[in-house]
Amino acid sequence: MKSLEGYATEKLAELARRDLRRSSHVTERCGGMWVMRNGRRLLSFSSNDYLQLSIHPTVCAAAAAAIQRYGTGGGGSYLMTGNHPLYTELEERLAAIKGTEAACVFGSGYLANAGITGALCGRDDLVLVDELAHASMWSGARLSGAATHVYRHNDVDDLARLLREHRAAHARALVLTEGVFSMDGDLAPLPALAKLAAGFDAWLLSDDAHGLGVVGGGRGSAFAHDAAVQVPLQMGTLSKAVGSYGGYVCASRAVIELIKNRARSFVYSTSLPPATVAAAIAALDLIVRDAELVARPIALARRFAARLALPEPAGAIVPLVVGDARSAVAAQQRLEEEGFLVVAIRPPTVPAGTARLRVTFSSGHDEGDVDVLADAMRRVAAA
Repeated sequence: MKSLEGYATEKLAELARRDLRRSSHVTERCGGMWVMRNGRRLLSFSSNDYLQLSIHPTVCAAAAAAIQRYGTGGGGSYLMTGNHPLYTELEERLAAIKGTEAACVFGSGYLANAGITGALCGRDDLVLVDELAHASMWSGARLSGAATHVYRHNDVDDLARLLREHRAAHARALVLTEGVFSMDGDLAPLPALAKLAAGFDAWLLSDDAHGLGVVGGGRGSAFAHDAAVQVPLQMGTLSKAVGSYGGYVCASRAVIELIKNRARSFVYSTSLPPATVAAAIAALDLIVRDAELVARPIALARRFAARLALPEPAGAIVPLVVGDARSAVAAQQRLEEEGFLVVAIRPPTVPAGTARLRVTFSSGHDEGDVDVLADAMRRVAAA
């Protein structure tokens, strides 16, 4: 026990010396985009609840009704007793939005990515990962045991080089990318990636955690281009714009049935609570019906970027790269003093030397909120 305690203390001290130690802060919503944190009332620009559906009356009512009818827990894994009636409805809604035959809902987005790759690939196979892909995609690649190679961020030519060098030696190949990158906010070049992957008989998996409900008219990144892109594996989460919890993958019926039989993070996890599933169904209905709601976060992000002469964002995320971790944390603290919550993002979440302020926009913000934040950003930069 002494060695364990000593190891933990030493590692925490090392993280602190590098300005990389993280700690949690109780953050309480107190109306709209306002939160209470460390005794301060702050206007938050760090929520992934892009459409504020987690507090929408219709969504909350659906969750409450599900508790009254089905109780609070899933009661077992999906394949045993956890497939309560709402699950089928949610999977059908997701498949319809994504234009696929079927869907599989996981306990979280991380569990989805951790399980999908291993369900489809093994030691004889090849996995190619965008260098900025989410940690959960890396977990899935490593757990699969497949030969894994990294291609430069959004670099189709680099991916083509790797496919030429390695594809022939492997039975199957999987290409992993995010549709909207969570820390940079840029779109993956899905049309080019899909065409290239198909030419090498490689399967494209796109993580649309930050696309669903935000880009492509709310349908996600595969629909955010000149024409819908045929992405055979469309993965995502229900915890961002949908305002609930869970992960999913949409694909052909046969592929979904295979994943439900082989993805260990699905087979061996308790199913989602009925209230969570009901909330997601209600939220998806709002996303499909309310085009104005869906369009608002991007419009606000672009207003902010224009005021600071930044490149036009593709979605609701605008990164302001600071550089070193200490400066990013200091900038966050100065913004808190101004009345804003904009959380600093540090390695290993982002590459070394690219610590940043990650600004996210929501339908709960208004134009005045955006303008005063932009003014505050200028003051922080000047300081």
